[in-house]
Amino acid sequence: MRKIAVGILTAMVGGTMLVSGAGVASASTAARPHTKLHIRDISPNPVLVKKGSETTAHFNVLASRNVERVELSVAPAGVRTLAAKDVKGLEGWRFAVAFNDNDAQGKWKATAVAFDRRGNKIATDSAYFYVKQVKSKDDTRISRFYASPGKVRKGKTITFTGRLEARDGRDWDGVRNERVNIYYKAFGSSTWKYVASDRTSWGGKFYAKTRAYKSGSFRAVFSGDRRLEDTTSRTDYVRVYTWHRH
Repeated sequence: MRKIAVGILTAMVGGTMLVSGAGVASASTAARPHTKLHIRDISPNPVLVKKGSETTAHFNVLASRNVERVELSVAPAGVRTLAAKDVKGLEGWRFAVAFNDNDAQGKWKATAVAFDRRGNKIATDSAYFYVKQVKSKDDTRISRFYASPGKVRKGKTITFTGRLEARDGRDWDGVRNERVNIYYKAFGSSTWKYVASDRTSWGGKFYAKTRAYKSGSFRAVFSGDRRLEDTTSRTDYVRVYTWHRH
């Protein structure tokens, strides 16, 4: 018997409360005697959606031989629906649904309906799954990083300045009250060593200093946090010389 999979995804109006959870929670099943229909797997569950991207969920339905066609619909649980979106029917009784950050968070209901060769509805099954939007971290950068002066006598002060910024759409905004560390790699070495740090002020600006010891490269590093990605500045080289009396 040829299997025909038809998918219908209903889009929500309004929002729902987020409920965390995993696994397929089956609801009641209605079927004629000797007819089997069961949503046996929803993966992934929960469906994690990042801002600006899509996550595809797969629905695997088990049906008996007398089933000619299966339709699948999904909708936020307890929310009235307005419009339909595409559900892709795959081989056998399998379906794929793409979710994005415009879809409601929380508990969703998947409903499968089976039809016989005459087009009569002969079984239904439903199961619950969850959609959760994951907040991605903002990109960051360290701009205008300088170690100065570029040439300095041993024992004198080297100062470091720069600006920590986070992406806001097409713009980059300064980020305040974040720690930026300064690292140093001596000429001829492959090891970076911590030398100083500072917390950013208004506009993301930072200022730090250290004593000149040996020629080498410096860079600024922000380790990131729960809302910001980590980043590393460009390197800046300082030549250190020793003063000799003649």
